Parts: sequence; structure tokens; C-alpha cells
Amino acid sequence: MDFNEKTIKSDKIYLGKIINLRVDTVLLPNGHTSTREIVEHPGGVGIIPVTDNKEVIMVRQFRKPVGEMCLEIPAGKLNFGEDPYECGVRELEEETGYKAKNITSLGHFYSTPGFTNEILYLYMATGLYKGQVKPDEDEFIETEVLPLEKLVQMVMQGEIKDAKSIIAILKADMLIKNT
Repeated sequence: MDFNEKTIKSDKIYLGKIINLRVDTVLLPNGHTSTREIVEHPGGVGIIPVTDNKEVIMVRQFRKPVGEMCLEIPAGKLNFGEDPYECGVRELEEETGYKAKNITSLGHFYSTPGFTNEILYLYMATGLYKGQVKPDEDEFIETEVLPLEKLVQMVMQGEIKDAKSIIAILKADMLIKNT
């Protein structure tokens, strides 16, 4: 059976700086119609910087949507047409003050495909060396260096709640253990 939904009508509800919202009327496989509320997002990049001692440079920042401080990997929104790799390089230096000799792709994933088209690309940075911290003017972050092993424990105990960070930490841990 073909489960594809055909868009009959699409209405833009909101056009913002970071997201757009549209409502699509779709034809379902059974011939009925339904509506889909879709958040359009340009995507983002997360990069997990791992030192030679298997420590990770994390960032801690207040996240208004959830109302709490979150411990996360450095990350940022893709600019229109920007290469994810270049975004990762930029965000690493802007948020941590480090550059990397080696950057390895950890793949990409859909953040929440039930309502958004956002794709997040993940990278691991190794061979770190000092660059220059350049946070955005509306970005207030602190860096924290923690052993990768401790971060895995924090993920398993529910202390790290950010999806991109959870995925990157577990993927980096597996990659390092298998090399």
C-alpha cells in the first residue's frame, strides 16, 4: 500500500526569523482528507569537541522554551544555503574558542518528523587547539569540560535532556570505543 499523502492545499500561517508555520490539507491513502501543521526550520548542526584525554567541551545555557539551564554540545542554526560542515566549524569556535584538526561526521537525524522538517547534522571534533570565542550578541553561555564517560552516565541517568547532545555523546562514545 502507498502511504504517501498528497498535498491539496498549503497555507502559510506564520513567517518568522527562525521558523515558519504552514497548514497543509492532504489527501490520505484511504481517500479522506486531513490537515497537517508543519513547522519549517532551516536545520542545525551540533558538534561534540573531544580532547585527547577523552573529555568533552560542553556549553551550558538557559533555554527559554523549557525554562531551564541545559548542558549541550556546541550547536547552531544553519543559515540559508550554508554547508553543515562549515556551520559546525563556525559554531565550535564561536561557542568554545577551539578549532579542530579533525572533524568527523556522525550523521544526521530528524528532530521531530511528526511536525517539523528540521534536520540536525552531527560532527565530532578532535585534535583541538585554541581559537577565539565569539558568541552571538544574544547568546549567553558557559563552557564546561567533562569526561566523555561521565557524560554517558549523565545521559543514562536523564541528566542531559537535549536530543542532539544525547545522540552525539552516545555516537562519539561508540566511535571512540570501536577505534
